[in-house]
Amino acid sequence: MYLKQLAILFAGAFLALPAVAQYKDAAPREGKVVLTLDDALRIALSENTTVKVADMEIERQKYAQKGSYAALLPQVSASGMYSYALKKQKVYFGSDRNDDDGESSSSSGGGMAGMMAGLMEPIMYYIMDLYQATGTPFVPYVPKPSEDTQSSSEPIEMGRSHSVNFGINAQMPLVNFQLWESLRLTGDQVELAVEQARESRLGTVASVKQAFFGILFAKEAYNVYNSVYENAVENFRLTEMRYNAAKASELDLTRAKSNVAAAIPNLYNAESSVELALWQLKAVMGIDLERDIDIAGSLEDYAAEMFRDIHEAEDASLDGNTQLRQLAQQAEMLSKQIRMQQYAYLPSLALSFSYSFLTQSDMFNLSQWKWFPSSTLGLSLSIPIFSGGQRYHAIKQTRVQADELELQRINAERQLRIGIRQSLNTMETAMKTYDASKEALVSAEKAYDIATKSYQLGKSTLTDLNNTELVLTQSKLAVSQAVYNFVIAKTGLEQTLGYDFNEN
Repeated sequence: MYLKQLAILFAGAFLALPAVAQYKDAAPREGKVVLTLDDALRIALSENTTVKVADMEIERQKYAQKGSYAALLPQVSASGMYSYALKKQKVYFGSDRNDDDGESSSSSGGGMAGMMAGLMEPIMYYIMDLYQATGTPFVPYVPKPSEDTQSSSEPIEMGRSHSVNFGINAQMPLVNFQLWESLRLTGDQVELAVEQARESRLGTVASVKQAFFGILFAKEAYNVYNSVYENAVENFRLTEMRYNAAKASELDLTRAKSNVAAAIPNLYNAESSVELALWQLKAVMGIDLERDIDIAGSLEDYAAEMFRDIHEAEDASLDGNTQLRQLAQQAEMLSKQIRMQQYAYLPSLALSFSYSFLTQSDMFNLSQWKWFPSSTLGLSLSIPIFSGGQRYHAIKQTRVQADELELQRINAERQLRIGIRQSLNTMETAMKTYDASKEALVSAEKAYDIATKSYQLGKSTLTDLNNTELVLTQSKLAVSQAVYNFVIAKTGLEQTLGYDFNEN
């Protein structure tokens, strides 16, 4: 029974051996790409999907800005129309009112006849004066009513059956303050898109750093648990030798065997954490998830950064913070929007031009149609007078929105200051924890060495050795945790202050 359990134990140990050698100072496999932090950042800033979308948004806003300038240019359009008169329009000439004796009254007549009578009346008086001067009596000619005069009240059709009209129209604003201010507003929208793209880059840099440091911490944890596993296997070997020499009890052998079995799950969990962290880094970088990569360095390489003066960041300027910069740009856009709404009270002047060809005919014969051109050039002046208070209330609404934005800016700055203070406190705590953990690690390593030699000489028990090994494991993890907390807090601080990748 004992031999069967021992065989199972060693089988599990040998199954874990490939995982042991996977990350511990192993040479990169063929085809594997080993990346530094700078390499990972450069790849992410060129391949990350969020960064690409932000760059495309900048390009879209630039196209929108160029399109808005078209409003300053003449707007030219062509039009054409064909119509067929199903029933032509009719007009009347002459009067439809008669005198008591049934004759048409020319003096009170209307229409064309009345108009002509009014024009001829001065001439008739002049002719009468000439006759009186010569002594000859003047007898005016009065035509008798005829069928033609009686039918003067009948309607007359106007127009032709077929009508075709082609034309070109052009219009261009000459003076329009509201339009000019709206064009400035589109320029601010481009600047806002650029700042939003910068925010995406800052977020990508922070995410890559967090994933990169997460891999380093997972590797440190893996090395610690791998060391625990190797020590457990070695202690089991020594305990077995002592047990075979009748210098150790069966209880010690069972405990040693349990230590080996307990170390294997932790080792596999640490290995899985490394793999998941690598996948997270590849996802943030925007590369193929099946690509075989690894990273260079260790957390201890970043320990030197922990002893720089970090208190100068307490009074650091927030001019580079992307959130505050976006709020400032939005405030500027609202101020221009208010001016644009105020310019709606001012007159606007536009220039218009039209040129057209017109033809009408009763025969649908293109070769017989006669075309008559016409053109106009004009100025259009628009003076706003009354809109029911719509413009006034729109300005009030935008001013309230600007006040809300100012309150948001004040609150955002307050929260950012709190975030900076929290990051600095975390970094300072990590520095103190690192120093204390380093001292504890030196003592733990010395205690473990003493306990190991004492156990080998039979002067201490396996329990004493396990206790010192537990303290050593906790000390190693505490050192790595302190460095990891520091670099993560520093990454958040850099993102808050708006430090770009190419800045120190």
